[in-house]
Amino acid sequence: MNNKTLHFLAAAVLSICSAITVHAQVRPGIEVLEGRDFDGLKGKKVGLVTNPSGVDSHLRSTIDILNDSPEVDLRKLFAPEHGVRGDVYAGGRVEDGKDPKTGLPVYSVYGSTRKPTAEMLSGLDVVVYDIQDVGSRSYTFISTLGLVMRACAEQGIEVMVLDRPNPLGGNKVEGCLVEDGFHSFVSEFKIPYIYGLTVGELAILINEEGLNRGERGKDAPLKCKLSVIPMDGWHRNMLYSDTGLPWVLPSPNIPYPQSAINYPSAGIAGEFQGYLNIGIGYTLPFEVFAAEWIDAEKLKERLDSYNLPGVAFRTIHFKPFSGSSQGKLVHGVQYHYTDFDAACCTLTQFYVMQAIGELYPSRNPFKLPGGRNEMFDKVCGTDYVRVHFEKQLKVEDIKDYWLKDVGNFKKLSKKYLLYD
Repeated sequence: MNNKTLHFLAAAVLSICSAITVHAQVRPGIEVLEGRDFDGLKGKKVGLVTNPSGVDSHLRSTIDILNDSPEVDLRKLFAPEHGVRGDVYAGGRVEDGKDPKTGLPVYSVYGSTRKPTAEMLSGLDVVVYDIQDVGSRSYTFISTLGLVMRACAEQGIEVMVLDRPNPLGGNKVEGCLVEDGFHSFVSEFKIPYIYGLTVGELAILINEEGLNRGERGKDAPLKCKLSVIPMDGWHRNMLYSDTGLPWVLPSPNIPYPQSAINYPSAGIAGEFQGYLNIGIGYTLPFEVFAAEWIDAEKLKERLDSYNLPGVAFRTIHFKPFSGSSQGKLVHGVQYHYTDFDAACCTLTQFYVMQAIGELYPSRNPFKLPGGRNEMFDKVCGTDYVRVHFEKQLKVEDIKDYWLKDVGNFKKLSKKYLLYD
C-alpha cells in the first residue's frame, strides 16, 4: 500500500469520524441519588410519586430501585394519572390499591382525591417525585407535583424531586401566564404554556415564588422543605434525543420524545371534539391535522403561503384506528419542524385553524356543539384567546397577547436554573 493510498484512507476515516454525532449520556436524578448512596433518604420513611417513566438508563423502575435498597425505607406509593405502573388508560379513574410487585399500598392522586390527604401522608418523613415531564403546562403530572408539595407543606413533610430532562429543551418558552379565574388541573400554576424548565427547576420556582396556591389557584401559597436531585450531563440546548436516555412513554399518547414536542403544537386545537383529527387514534399523535372534508392539497398550499419560520407541511391521508373518525379516510397535513428554535410551536395549531377558516368559513370550531369552549379556555389559561380568535380566526388577533409574558417569565425563572 503506497503513501498516497494511506493518506486517502486516513482522510476517509477522519471524514467518517467527524460525521458521527456523539450523543451526551445524561444521568437522571434517580441515578445520581443512587450514586450518592441515597443520601437524604437514609433513616426516613419514604413515599414515592411515580409512573412507568420513572426509570434509570437501564430501565430499572424507581419503585424497584428504592424498594430493593437496604438504605431506603419505602412505605407508600402515590398514583398520578394512568397509575404507578401505567395500567390505567387515558381519562380512566385511578383507584387506591396495592402494588402487586412490591406489596406496597398505592394511594390515588388522580380520582376523587388529587391532593394527598393527611391520612395518606401519615407516617412519612419525605415524599419523592420521579416522573418524566413533557414540558407543557396542561399535562397533569406537574399539577400533581404542586398539590403534593402543598399537602406536604401543610404536614411538615419533605419533598424530594428527582430531576429529568425537559424533552423540549430548556430554552423554549411560549404562551401567556394563567390568569385569575382560569386555574385548573390543566393550568395549575401561573406559568407559560411552554415553560422551558426541568421539573426540578419548576418545583423550585413554584416553591419560591408562591405559585403553589392549591388546585384552584385561590389558597395562600405554602412552601415545603424541598430538595432537587439534579441530573448529571444535561444542558439547556438538549432535546431528548440528545440525552442518550431511553424514552418510556409517560402517558399513552406520548409514545415518543417527538410526541412531547408535538403535544403543545396540536393539543389545544384537539380540545374541539368533532373538528379535527390530530393523530389520536392513529400512529401519529399530535402530528397531523385532518378531517374527511378537508382538501389536503389546498390546506398545504394555504399553510405554505404563510411562510411560517421553522415548520414545513406535507399532505397526508389515513384511516384512524379509533375515535370519532375510526375507519374513515381523513385528509390533511402532517407538519415537521425544520428549525425547532425558530418555530413557535404553540401557534402552529392556530395557523392551521386560520387556514381552515379561510378555506371552509362554516367550520368555526368555537361554534361546534358539545360545549368545549370552557375547556379550551382552561387549557389556554385565559378567555382572551377564544374571545378574540373566534371572531375572524386570525392569528394576528392573538399572537402578541399569547406571547406577551415570555420575556418577563424568562427573567423570573433565570435565578432558578440548575443547568447551563
